[in-house]
Amino acid sequence: MIFETFAAGGCKSYIAGCEATRAAVLIDPEISLIDRYLGFASQHGVHIRHIVDTHTHADHFSASRELGKTLHAPIVMHRLSAAPFADLRLDDGDMLIVGELRLKALHTPGHTRDSMCLVMADRVFTGDTLLIGGTGRTDLPTGDPHALYESLFERVLKLPPQMLVFPAHDYKGRTHTTIGAEIADNPRLRKADRAAFVEMMEKLNLAAPTHLTEALRVNMSGGKSVAQMLAEASARVPFMSLAELNGRIGGNSRDLVILDLRESDAFQAGHIPGARHLPRGQLELRVNVELPDPTVRILTCCEFGKISTLAAATLRELGYCRAVALDGGIHAWREAGYEMER
Repeated sequence: MIFETFAAGGCKSYIAGCEATRAAVLIDPEISLIDRYLGFASQHGVHIRHIVDTHTHADHFSASRELGKTLHAPIVMHRLSAAPFADLRLDDGDMLIVGELRLKALHTPGHTRDSMCLVMADRVFTGDTLLIGGTGRTDLPTGDPHALYESLFERVLKLPPQMLVFPAHDYKGRTHTTIGAEIADNPRLRKADRAAFVEMMEKLNLAAPTHLTEALRVNMSGGKSVAQMLAEASARVPFMSLAELNGRIGGNSRDLVILDLRESDAFQAGHIPGARHLPRGQLELRVNVELPDPTVRILTCCEFGKISTLAAATLRELGYCRAVALDGGIHAWREAGYEMER
C-alpha cells in the first residue's frame, strides 16, 4: 500500500493508495496542505478517487470542497453530516473500494453526531473519536459524551488489539498507536464505567478552538474562510513594493491613483502623500464617480495590506485591469520611515 501522513498544526491527514491500480483515498484534508497533497499524488503517480472527512471539523478548515473541484473526486462524509456539498454519504457498515483497498465506515458519534471511523485490514482512521492518549472532546456542537462512550467501548475498542490507529489530531509529534496500546495506556479509557466517563468528559473545561465559529461555518456550509478569500485575491492581483511606490511619488502622478481605503480618522491621522480617500465600504458605490477612467493604474492601500488586496481584486473584476495592492500596507510604510502626509 502507498501510504503517507501529513501534519499541520496538530491536524493529521492521510493518503492511502493501492499499489496495483494507483487509486487512492485522501482522509481529513486540511486546506493549507493542498499543494502538498497534489505534489505527493503527482510524485507517486496516484489518482485520488475519494476525499473523506471523518466528521465536521471545528478546529481547522477542510480542503475537501476545493480538492473535490480540482480533482473531480467525490467528497465522502457520513449521512448525518450537515454539509450540503457531500457527494457520497456513508451509512454504518458501508464500504469504499479504492483499487484493491477496502475501507469500512464505522459510525462513531460522540465528538460530533456525524463522526465515523474508517476501518481497513490492518489499521483504522479514527478521526476525533480516539486520539493517541486521549479522545475527542464532546462539548462542541452535536457532541455527546454518552454517544462517545458507546462508540469507544462498544465499537472502536472491540477492534483487534494489534490494529494500527491513525487519528485526525496529535500535538506531540507521534505518528500512530494501536488499539491495544490505547486500552492499556490511554488515561481517558480507564474510566470504563459510563457514568464516570461522562462525568470526566463534562468536566474537561477545554478552551474553544481558535477558529471555532468560522471553521464550523465553512465546513458545514461550503463557504469560504477569510484566509481563503485573501489567498484567492492575492493570486489574482499584482503588488507594488514600498520602495517602488516611494520612487514614484512626486513623478507623473496622473497615471497612478493611490487609493487609501481606511476610515476617515485613520486617513486624517496620516496617509501616503497624494493618496485619495475612499473607504472600502463605499468602494463599489462610488467607484464610477471617483475613478471614471478604467485604464488608469490604481494602487490600493490599507493598514496591513489585507483589505487592499481584496479591494484590488474587486476593482479588477469591475474592469480596472491595472489595479494593484501595496505590499505590507501603510503600517509597513510607516515602519520603514517613509513620508506621511496629514
